[in-house]
Amino acid sequence: MSAVFQSFPDHPPLGGREAVALFAGLAGEARLLVAVSGGPDSVALLALLAEWARETSRPALHAATVDHGLRPESGEEAAGVAALVARLGVQHSILRWDDPKPTTGLQERARAARYALLAQEAQRLGGAVLVTAHTQDDQAETLLMRLARGSGPAGLAGMRERIEKNGMPLARPFLGVPKARLVATVQARGLPFVADPSNGDRRFERVRWRMLMPTLADAGLGAERLAFFARRMARLDEAVARRAQVLLAELRLPALGAPVLRLRFDALLAEPEEIVLRVVAQALQEIGGDAGAATRLERLEACVDALRGAALAGAPIARTLSGCILALGPDAVLALRREGPRRRGVHPAAS
Repeated sequence: MSAVFQSFPDHPPLGGREAVALFAGLAGEARLLVAVSGGPDSVALLALLAEWARETSRPALHAATVDHGLRPESGEEAAGVAALVARLGVQHSILRWDDPKPTTGLQERARAARYALLAQEAQRLGGAVLVTAHTQDDQAETLLMRLARGSGPAGLAGMRERIEKNGMPLARPFLGVPKARLVATVQARGLPFVADPSNGDRRFERVRWRMLMPTLADAGLGAERLAFFARRMARLDEAVARRAQVLLAELRLPALGAPVLRLRFDALLAEPEEIVLRVVAQALQEIGGDAGAATRLERLEACVDALRGAALAGAPIARTLSGCILALGPDAVLALRREGPRRRGVHPAAS
């Protein structure tokens, strides 16, 4: 395991006191599963967590490496990671993605497979919190990708420090830490690491954005500013989501017969447009709208616009979205129910 990364004098290594602060939210867990790819970010996370976890009453620490089998040397690299983890005194597993590899959407499929394997390992351990080494740079790249795809406030909030993923808790303690500081950390400790050649492959969207980052930074839009913007959007998103949750409860009407969620849509239209969108999105989620489909905010906006126009005209209308039927009656009551065997549309809530 070896690679060469540029040194940045303005980005010192992370120290033990900083690690204690960064990992404070993990102290009450029973066990942690750290994902270690062998790159500098995850090696720094592993080393700091291993040191932190030696203290009394800290969580049991485990590590796992996913071998995607996409390159001939991947097995050897995973073995190298296993040797490093053993050197740091942490239990380790190599998880292999043995499924046939797709010819399109490779990174997305590999990512889905990686989290599925890690979720299985977390469950095998008796329920562990997965910890990943996503950095401030990763956050900035994610924000740019979502901005280019037309995401709304929820998407522009970027990655969150803690979420549920594949049925397991996922923590990202380094979201506010520049990647350069993690590189400095492993270099200062003399720890080996690898550089995945796919990180420079322009076929992948994230790589293309990564290559643009120095130009954006020169214009004043560096990773730190983008991550700061994401935090502001997360604050806004939380406020809007809470207001929508309250309104969903207030405007709900008793269901009549089949499992249907009914809302006073005329009263909802008195709210700002973003709140209307969120209430409908939350209602779709509650009745089991398709969460696995590709998310398009535009579909939700078009559907709500059509419902709004019909409500103002006093006309009934029905639309399908996220595998659900949204039917507005002449009484301005909106009824939402699952569509049945024929499922179409997308889930809007994560856009």
